[in-house]
Amino acid sequence: MSLKSKINTKFLPKHVAIIMDGNGRWAKKQGFKRVFGHKKGVEAVRQTLEAATELGIETLTLFAFSTENWNRPKFEIDTLMNLLVSSLKKEIKTFQKNNVKLQTIGNIEMLPKKAQRELKESIELTKNNTKIILNLALNYGAREEIINATKIISKKIVNNDLKIEEIDENIINSHLYTFNLPNVDFLIRTSGEKRISNFLLWQIAYAELYFTDVLWPDFNKEEFYEAILNYQSRERRFGKTSEQIENSNK
Repeated sequence: MSLKSKINTKFLPKHVAIIMDGNGRWAKKQGFKRVFGHKKGVEAVRQTLEAATELGIETLTLFAFSTENWNRPKFEIDTLMNLLVSSLKKEIKTFQKNNVKLQTIGNIEMLPKKAQRELKESIELTKNNTKIILNLALNYGAREEIINATKIISKKIVNNDLKIEEIDENIINSHLYTFNLPNVDFLIRTSGEKRISNFLLWQIAYAELYFTDVLWPDFNKEEFYEAILNYQSRERRFGKTSEQIENSNK
């Protein structure tokens, strides 16, 4: 029996987020420069998106470039940006064919103009697609996101557009980059690292976490299916007891 056939499609995470880690280490193991690992990682993105789409997952968020990644060597950053542009151009027909809606979170205004144009064009072309949302986190940092939301809310309070007493989780959610997305159900990180790295700190409050030693370029459909099966083996209680969960499912 294949891994895919074991998956219960009625018990899927609505929103899966992935920290795609290990491109550089993969390349080093192969005797190549780090940038080769990033290029190989594009195939892992393609396979993961295909698997998520086939299963019926609603949103897939990929940590593509963090606010801290600007500290990397310029050549590597330039390669990543060029890879982003070329990948979007190559994949746009596939997005349309598979009904994929592209979105981004993060401050994309700091990206190179060419990357910004390609992103905006791809987002516009796919805006009416409904099968799955591919959400790319670009120049994204969770702390920066929360600070930005706090500033906007504070300004509304100063302008008497919002009262302090009205601030709750819904208000916070509505001012985050992910305002139109559900909270993350399942967070995957590849390469054996076991940390969150400033990624969706608010949104993963009740997410199930999954860490695999597989380096991102080696991550494929089967690895994704295995992760989903692991998710389905867990009991999500949200602060309740096992007995309460059992009774609510009866």
